[in-house]
Amino acid sequence: MKKFSYGLKKLKIIEQIAIVFFIGIVVPMSISGFIINNINQQSVRQQLRESAILITGVVSGELDFIIEPNETLSDIIKNKSKKSTLNSQLFRSLSEDDRQIYVLDENNQLAASHNYNLESFDEIMEMLPIPTQMTPEEPTIFGDEKNKPIVYLKHIDPEYTIIVSTTDDMSKQAIYNNRVKIILSVLVAILSMMLLVGFYIYYLYINIRQLFKAIIAISKGNYQRQIRLLTTTFTPYEIVFLANEFNSMVSEIHKSYLELQKKNKELKELNEFRSNLIDTVSHELRTPLTSIQGYTSRLMRQDIVIDEETKHKSLRIIKEQSERLKRLIEDLLTIPDIEGMRLRTVNTNVWLGEVLEQSELLLRKRDGHEIIKSIDENFPQILADKGRLEQVFVNLFENAVKYSYPDTPIIVNAMLNEDKAIIEVKNKCDKIPPEKLSTLFDKFVRLDDNMTRTTRGTGLGLFIVKGLVEAMGGKIELSSNEEFGFVARITLDIA
Repeated sequence: MKKFSYGLKKLKIIEQIAIVFFIGIVVPMSISGFIINNINQQSVRQQLRESAILITGVVSGELDFIIEPNETLSDIIKNKSKKSTLNSQLFRSLSEDDRQIYVLDENNQLAASHNYNLESFDEIMEMLPIPTQMTPEEPTIFGDEKNKPIVYLKHIDPEYTIIVSTTDDMSKQAIYNNRVKIILSVLVAILSMMLLVGFYIYYLYINIRQLFKAIIAISKGNYQRQIRLLTTTFTPYEIVFLANEFNSMVSEIHKSYLELQKKNKELKELNEFRSNLIDTVSHELRTPLTSIQGYTSRLMRQDIVIDEETKHKSLRIIKEQSERLKRLIEDLLTIPDIEGMRLRTVNTNVWLGEVLEQSELLLRKRDGHEIIKSIDENFPQILADKGRLEQVFVNLFENAVKYSYPDTPIIVNAMLNEDKAIIEVKNKCDKIPPEKLSTLFDKFVRLDDNMTRTTRGTGLGLFIVKGLVEAMGGKIELSSNEEFGFVARITLDIA
């Protein structure tokens, strides 16, 4: 794509329209205005020349009428009465003309003037050709200013010179003012065209932008985005048709996407349940299998002598773990019964101290955590299923070991409250947010999420614990504080 563009910047629609408008309208209009201005300037300049020449003829005619035969302009100037008549009658018809008119006698001395200006007169006299170089009886333009033509007329009989000068004000009014009018006219025309074209482009650009936004939204996965056009008389039919077809297509894609999303969710839940169930089986069965394997290996050793009491104790533990393994398998296969609170237990009188000791023995590993039990020797028996209760505390101990600060103890307290036994299992860890704490009894929920997971497990331990405790007629509550980040409080009936 870069090779195709040859390094040129990719322009937006509004930028392209602006360039086309500038090249197609502004530039031609500007060139046309420049040409019109030059033509107008030439025309006005010619008019100023012709009018100046015409005035020289008018003044010459007046002088021919005033000067008598065999009389010079100097003679008239010397005669006071005739000089007065000269000044009053010579420029009578030109009283409203702004040009500067000077009449020189045969000695090139100023004899009469109209709109006299000393500075201007001196400049004109410097530019005026000497009498011998003048063209007689023919109005002639001289000077360097094109826009301010100066005309002289050299008359021979009688001898005099008429000079007509165009002033700056006349030039500005005739040329510069017209130039401003032409420029303003061109600008007004350009602005009017810009307004009309811009009005159309406004609707076109907005609707095209809507198409772009909708396409970008679809590319990012937003299949609900519809094109919302600004429909007016200026909206092209093709864009309206394209928008309707696009919206229909997006609706179909969105329906298909929702169906696919639903199927994917079902597959994901099924796959997650299968994976979690496999992890749960390995997690829950590992402890009894390890105990059975350990004691069996011990009994099979030939390099040591094992007394009968130790053999009997090992076989008893193997039997108990086998029975526990059987119960664990049954528990996993009866998860729906736990959810429906249909799990059956055999409750008998149980010594809590013995259950805690056995649970501590069944704990797979402690990772340096000491379990400190605080229970009175005369603590009464409780009504529970011994095997299930051991499973409850093993799960609680394992969870406490997993999430405790290093080298901190696991605290177990047993208390009485009227006819109820209350057992607390506490460990020191980070305080658990209330919204997280309320979900820990759900299936496959862990304290650490998938991104920060540092311990093994499936999140079924507390789910099974809750099911077992409630099946035995008790209840379990979780809490968290600054001192103990995790506190499990179990309430059971006293036997």
